[in-house]
Amino acid sequence: MSSEPISGLPTISAVDAQMGRLSLPAGASELHGSLCGWLAGGGSAQADWLARVMADDDIAMPETGSALDELRTASAAQLADRSFDFELLLPDADSSLAERSGAVFDWCRGFLGGFGLAAGAQPPLSAESLEALADLAKLAGAQAQDDGDEEDEAALVEIEEFVRVAVLLLHGDCVLGAQHRQRLN
Repeated sequence: MSSEPISGLPTISAVDAQMGRLSLPAGASELHGSLCGWLAGGGSAQADWLARVMADDDIAMPETGSALDELRTASAAQLADRSFDFELLLPDADSSLAERSGAVFDWCRGFLGGFGLAAGAQPPLSAESLEALADLAKLAGAQAQDDGDEEDEAALVEIEEFVRVAVLLLHGDCVLGAQHRQRLN
């Protein structure tokens, strides 16, 4: 466990801007979900992650220090850290409920794609992880809420927390569990 603080994610606007320059077809939240799915499924955090996650070898490697490179390094560090400081790259609380809920569902869609690419068809998942993965799939199929009240706002906060914990659980089974099994052998 590192005693150094983990750097935060770049801003969603910085990631969106760089994605626009690269003409990438996803939004920032969906791309972050894809990256986190890739990492949670056992994919490497190497600098060429973008081409791997997007399944397109023609995509150039993000420049060192760019928003996409910061996204990779911060996400990998957050997942590896045992303090559970993992964050989702989502619009801020001042954004509309529709924008925020849509981004959460996009994040989940991206996560499932990245996780499937890295983990394969039969990842070593516990019963809890299998249930969490099924719940993430349900969220990935959900539609953004146009408007809502305080109850809907509270529900979205709970969904975000569930997604965060589900990702840590899946990462634990696929990556941390595999590392532990290797140390035992």
